[in-house]
Amino acid sequence: MSDGLDAGRPVVALTGATGFIGAALSEHLVRAGYRVQALYRPRRGRVMRSAPGLQWIAGDLDDQAALAAVMQGAEAVIHCAGSVRGATRADFDRVNEQGVIHTVDAALREPACRRFLLISSLAAREPALSDYSRSKHLGERALAARAGRLTWAAIRPPAVYGPGDREMLPLFQGMARGVAAIPGSGNGRFSLIHVADLASAVVAWLGASDRSGAIYELDDGHARGYDWDTVLATAAQVLRNGAPIRRLRIPVPVLRAVAGMNRLCARLFGYAPMLTPGKVREITHADWVSDNTAFVQATGWRPAFGFREGLAQTLGKPLPH
Repeated sequence: MSDGLDAGRPVVALTGATGFIGAALSEHLVRAGYRVQALYRPRRGRVMRSAPGLQWIAGDLDDQAALAAVMQGAEAVIHCAGSVRGATRADFDRVNEQGVIHTVDAALREPACRRFLLISSLAAREPALSDYSRSKHLGERALAARAGRLTWAAIRPPAVYGPGDREMLPLFQGMARGVAAIPGSGNGRFSLIHVADLASAVVAWLGASDRSGAIYELDDGHARGYDWDTVLATAAQVLRNGAPIRRLRIPVPVLRAVAGMNRLCARLFGYAPMLTPGKVREITHADWVSDNTAFVQATGWRPAFGFREGLAQTLGKPLPH
């Protein structure tokens, strides 16, 4: 429950608050003056640390009582919970589509709630690529179909990086050692965004008089995204004082073979693999460039981190002069 200092703060319900992006969101929301009611999945030995302006509520996305508790008194919902790993299509759909449905329905049952923001993925614009991208697309459609009186929007971030990220950190650490593992031909283009910029974009949306039903793409403002030449040249400057970074290309057939073995082992041993055939199609797709123009026009938000600054901050490196 809130203390007297928190009583006047507007309340935001947040799902997925224990993840990399969710943790940054909760921090930025509290700093911006919101009181955050955050849903987390309980497990043995897990103890959530309380903090001023942040209340933890135990439960899952299919737990109606927990969702009602996290929504209580909330003016807005930020639905960040999602699954990036799964052995089957149903694994992804259960979280990324059905989880949206359960959360929207709970928000509609809370009289105070007026706004709903879905943290989706740029992958949602290519639903045929993988079970994950399809499920994120279906989550957006479910929100549009069920939002009712709620003012809603979805944000599709590209690759998100920053302190605390475990997905891109091995790539950056490899670059610091002089080697970059690049999937496929390495000829595609892609956008990036620092996690702090994604979090500040969410705060900006909460403060904007936004039209309902918008689906926004975000990026760090680098026109036409990045190619690997640009990323490696920047990383060489920031991480290696200009020393070159060698490309280690991983052929697509190798990636497919590893992904197929992953899927087989996942079915045999009951775990959720990261690299699947669908994920291979995602990471070798030629165009993951996004454009934040519409979001900037709607909210006035501007990203603070280019890749040079963001990479240095992520790895705790001083920027070279």
